[in-house]
Amino acid sequence: MRILGWTSVVLTFVLVVGVLGLYITVRAKLDSVGRIAIADTAHRPPRYNNALNLLVLGSDTRAGQRASIAGRTASGCNCSDTIMVVHISPGRGRVVVLSIPRDTMIPTYTCSPAAGTPGQQQDLNQVEQINWTLEKGGPECTRHAVEQQTGIYINNIIQLNFTGFVKVINDIGGVSICVPFAISDPVVRLADGSEHGSGLELPAGRRHIWGRAALELWRTRYSLADGTDTARIARDQYLMAQVLKGVLHSGLLGKPTAVYKVLGDLAGSISTDASTADLVHMASSLSGLSSGHVQFVTAPFAPYPYPPFQEQLAFAQPQAGTLFAALAHDVRLPKPARRKARRTVGVLARTLSPSKVKVTVLNGSGIRGQAAAAATALTSRGFLVLGTGNATSTGYTKSVIQYGSGADPRAVLTLKEQFPSATTEQASTLAPGAIQVVLGTSFSQLAPPVKSKPTGPSVSNLTQSFAGITGNVSCRNSAFYGANTVAAAGPASCAC
Repeated sequence: MRILGWTSVVLTFVLVVGVLGLYITVRAKLDSVGRIAIADTAHRPPRYNNALNLLVLGSDTRAGQRASIAGRTASGCNCSDTIMVVHISPGRGRVVVLSIPRDTMIPTYTCSPAAGTPGQQQDLNQVEQINWTLEKGGPECTRHAVEQQTGIYINNIIQLNFTGFVKVINDIGGVSICVPFAISDPVVRLADGSEHGSGLELPAGRRHIWGRAALELWRTRYSLADGTDTARIARDQYLMAQVLKGVLHSGLLGKPTAVYKVLGDLAGSISTDASTADLVHMASSLSGLSSGHVQFVTAPFAPYPYPPFQEQLAFAQPQAGTLFAALAHDVRLPKPARRKARRTVGVLARTLSPSKVKVTVLNGSGIRGQAAAAATALTSRGFLVLGTGNATSTGYTKSVIQYGSGADPRAVLTLKEQFPSATTEQASTLAPGAIQVVLGTSFSQLAPPVKSKPTGPSVSNLTQSFAGITGNVSCRNSAFYGANTVAAAGPASCAC
């Protein structure tokens, strides 16, 4: 018994020393995690539930530097070519990964200078690509833009650079994929010194790849499908689904020590506003997740209609507003409208789809942030907000909806449903057809959405409404085929 007792003491001592040593080692690494400070705490969308929304940014090379990418060097802007909102539902049983195309044009919002970025002033009459916001004001600037455009409250930001992506794949033991044909995307140096191509050389069929090849596949764009960024997003979502399978199969999320090790390896490649304990808690809370309960969707998009940005994109409405609202509220989506008999058209035509209503929101109360909050709420419901500002006076108690001559009365009525207590009046000072709402001191929030029996698809099956995939997908060959590859490779199929 004495021998067993001493043995227990020695084993306990060795175990404690080992765990303490691991903790100290990992803790030292975690001290190098970049910290993101939230600069704007006033103009935030409302939180409707206890869902967790993470803004995940993949950053390009830092401005003025050259970074090693897959064994070579490449220069680039400090832009975020990967922008995703990871929505973790209340109860942590379901996850939706929403990809936002980098080429989406948005209004120019205020961004404070941060970490060497210049910042910018708000000008809602000017537009910029959403991925430029990272260079203008850092991750906080991108968060602000995403919140204003989607109405989704972002709890935390996680920014990962190329080196970190490679480490993640290597830490989980690589990833198994299936590609329908051999891929060659050589690096070509252009006359201006920039480089084109990812360097990927991948044979056809089922392959197990590691970090470097995974990054090259992630970045390959012009040599596959139609060369668009949205086709690249479709391939990236497929790759993420395969990574998810590997993570869930390994049980990594249920092992806090393993999560700490991964975070330690990523420390120099990650920036976040979340604490280390919060990151570990997030991962651990998903330990019971199944791959079928993870969905990957892309924000609905359409060509941007105004010069000189016709090659860029805009959020397609009302589809994008519907998707954003479903995630913000974590509720069922409305059932798609059906065509009604001709005799009912007169009744149905009293209002319009919110996406067809253009409105300017003015603060007539003097309450700081009121116009921005109302604009965010209207945007989340699909309205096209042209801009915000202050009214010529601040003596308004009740809100007023003002419209110019020739304005569509259906648009006014549609907006009035959001502000039931507001009065309406024609204003001779407004341009013909223009509509604006002047907020009074009595305004606090929009009218509650009309309650109806949830007959449409819920947030649990968004892939059916928005052409996405779940974590169960085995392949997504349609993302690899385009005008340049179909003829040579044959019809798209999943028989790799």
